[in-house]
Amino acid sequence: MSRLLIVRNADRSGAGRLRPWWEEMGLTVVETDGASAPASPEGFDAVVLLGGGFLPDADAYAPWLPAERELTRRAIAEGVPLLGICLGAQVLAVAAGGTVLGDHGRPERGSCAVRLRPEADTDALFAGVPREFRAIQNHRDQITALPPAAVWLASSDACPVQAFRMGERAWGVQFHPEVGADRLDSWDEAALADAGLDLRALRAEAERVEPESVRTARRLAANFADVVLSAAAAEVRPAPSPR
Repeated sequence: MSRLLIVRNADRSGAGRLRPWWEEMGLTVVETDGASAPASPEGFDAVVLLGGGFLPDADAYAPWLPAERELTRRAIAEGVPLLGICLGAQVLAVAAGGTVLGDHGRPERGSCAVRLRPEADTDALFAGVPREFRAIQNHRDQITALPPAAVWLASSDACPVQAFRMGERAWGVQFHPEVGADRLDSWDEAALADAGLDLRALRAEAERVEPESVRTARRLAANFADVVLSAAAAEVRPAPSPR
C-alpha cells in the first residue's frame, strides 16, 4: 500500500474529506501535526501539507516550519509527490525560492471562482477539471512571486497565484479542496461583519455551488492519488530478467 503523509499545521485545519477519499482510492494515510512531522519524506510515497493561520516563515510562532520546508525541498528533489494546500502551498513556494507576503491584496472568503491557465491543459493534477471552478477560500496572505522554474497553473481575480507546480510531482493550491460549504458554519460571524462580509450570504452561495465543488475536489483528489500510485509502482518495478 502506498503511504501518504499528511501534515497538519493547525488543529482546526485537518484533511477533511480528502482523507476518506484517498483511503477509498487505495492510499494508506498517516496524519501528524507539524511539530511531529519529519524533515524527510523517507518511508512515504507522498506528502500533503495543510493550512494554518500564519506565514510559511513564521518560525518563532511555529518552530517546526524549518523542518517542514526541508521536507518540502527533499520531496521536490527526490520526486516524491507533494500537495500543499493554502499555507502548505506557501511553504512550497518559500522552500523553493518564492515570496509570500502577509495581509497582501484583497482577502478571499467563502466560495470563490478559480480559473485555470493554459499551462494546466497538460497538468496531471488538473486533468478533467473545468476551466473555471469554485472552491472554498479563507486567506489574507498571498504568494507574490513564484519560485524559479515553477509552472503557474491557476489564478483568481483577488489572488493571481492560485495553483502552481514544481518539477513533475509537487503542487501548491491556495484554495481548499479538503473542505465544503459546511466549513463556514464554524466561521466568526461578528469578525466577518467587521470586515464588511455577510456570513449568511457567504454560506448560501457556498451551498448553492457545493455539488460542483465536490465534483472538482474529488477529481483533484483522484488525480493526485493516480500520481502517487503510479510513482510508487515505478519505484518497485522489478528489474528485467537476464537473457
